[in-house]
Amino acid sequence: MTHRQILFIIFGLMAGMFLASLDQTIVGTSMRTIGDDLDGISLQAWVTTGYLIMSTISTPLYGKLSDIFGRRPLYIIAIAIFLIGSLLAGLATNMYELAIFRAIQGLGAGGLMSLALTVMGDILAPRERAKYQGYFLATFGISSVIGPLLGGLLSGAPEILGITGWRWIFLLNLPIGAVAMVIVLLFLHIPHTKRAVRIDWGGVAAIILTVVPILLVAEQGREWGWGSAGAIACYVIAPIGLIAFILIERRMGDDAIIPLKLFRSPTFSMATILGVLVGFGMFGAMMTIPNYLQIAAGATPTEAGLMMIPMVLGLMISSIVSGQLISRTGRYKMFPIIGTGLLVAAFFYMTFVSADKPIWYMLLGMLVIGLGLGQLMQTLTIASQNSVGPRDIGVATSSSTFFRSIGGTLGTAVVFSVLFSRLGATLPAAFTNPTILAGAQTAAADPAVQSDPANAAILQILGNAQTDPASIGDALSGDTSFLVGADSRLTLPFVDAWANATSTVFWVCLAVVSVAFVLSFFLKATPLRAKSALEESADNAAAAQARAHSEAADDAANDPAVQAQLAAESVGAMVLPDVTTRSTPVQPPAGGSR
Repeated sequence: MTHRQILFIIFGLMAGMFLASLDQTIVGTSMRTIGDDLDGISLQAWVTTGYLIMSTISTPLYGKLSDIFGRRPLYIIAIAIFLIGSLLAGLATNMYELAIFRAIQGLGAGGLMSLALTVMGDILAPRERAKYQGYFLATFGISSVIGPLLGGLLSGAPEILGITGWRWIFLLNLPIGAVAMVIVLLFLHIPHTKRAVRIDWGGVAAIILTVVPILLVAEQGREWGWGSAGAIACYVIAPIGLIAFILIERRMGDDAIIPLKLFRSPTFSMATILGVLVGFGMFGAMMTIPNYLQIAAGATPTEAGLMMIPMVLGLMISSIVSGQLISRTGRYKMFPIIGTGLLVAAFFYMTFVSADKPIWYMLLGMLVIGLGLGQLMQTLTIASQNSVGPRDIGVATSSSTFFRSIGGTLGTAVVFSVLFSRLGATLPAAFTNPTILAGAQTAAADPAVQSDPANAAILQILGNAQTDPASIGDALSGDTSFLVGADSRLTLPFVDAWANATSTVFWVCLAVVSVAFVLSFFLKATPLRAKSALEESADNAAAAQARAHSEAADDAANDPAVQAQLAAESVGAMVLPDVTTRSTPVQPPAGGSR
């Protein structure tokens, strides 16, 4: 394909990726406001997990269906579903509705990200992708910077045009999505050859049966009890689903939604494992840090969005540098090692976070996390795509994205479960700390503090805690807006408790990325191919046609009838010279002589 054709296709992909990446970043800094308004900040994991579950489950299905029907129609369908979910999310009246509508959004988002990466694999050779990586990095970077800012501005506004501010976070997707749809319809045209294959609906059902119970128990285990009937049911159902999935995929062969033959490649298998672990750490950080900045550091939603910029800058810088080096050298083995090493260092550094740490301490850790993630996201995808043939680019890309989403979804559920479990212990501990408690008691007895309306809600909570000390453990599970504007001496116990609980979350992320760092040394980095999937498919088709002609010629040469015909023709060829070379008398012209 020409450079101009490639650019037009990339414009279409960028439109869809901007829609999906903006939605991820704009919601993160707004969840505290949404949770406070709908009285359910402890349920925010459902909102995030519902989105991730559906995007995770649908990702391999998009990959398989796009192999059958083409990338373009599936990309258009993904945008349409995403916009329907956005409209419904903007109309949600409680956290459970919002979780359901975000799940519909996730169903569309599963195609937006994975199909964009798949099309890149179709039209660009692994070593060539870095040349065009800047366009995607610009899209992701702009959405990553604008998203938190927009999320903070919109969620910080009480009303915009008569509609609650945070609802515009979802409604804003509608005009952006309309523009994305037009761009895709105009520019996203790539060659496609239909293949008659079976759709692996049984595999889809088995994935749901495996993944959903795992995520449910990770999210709800704290509420249900890890030994409750619901938790035990999840422990039983998930392995049954996994066994059924393996059996179904073996029977489906190449038509499987995730063909088991992919795992015969050690490169694909190790890149997949690393993707799960990196996804866990990435989403664990992205979901935890904005809440910390707002609750523990006292930042507004807009300020929290601005404070996420170091992570975005780190991600963009390391992505660009690693992409250019991969393009020039064709080597990528060192980047997973360096990237996971930086994540280990960053999460270890973040475990020392506390209520008295300055903001710059957190910003420095976020920068290092971004530098680590930037070397991992594109590298692991390229490794997975490079390990399979052109026919399996779509399913390999979607499978790689699927497993990374599994890690992210599991990471989100686990970190929030750990966070709120720890708050049950860190809050009572903060209120038994003599230094912290003395300051809060002094402030509570101050007439000026008592007369300030901004302190009314927190004083009421403290008053209830005196009659029912156990209630303080749930003080941060619902509406946390009582912290906004209150006296710092009154908020200190809550801030200290949240910081200590967040520190535990970073220890969990550290353990996971440490495993990834060790495994990264075992990633077998196969040489990057110099041709795109479309070029390889064309070459394979030409070679197959040449082989067919050659085999047809060989078959004809061995056919007795053909041999007899050839023999007769050869005899004719030997007789013909004797006939054609016989002399012919030349007639003399009239009236003349010889």
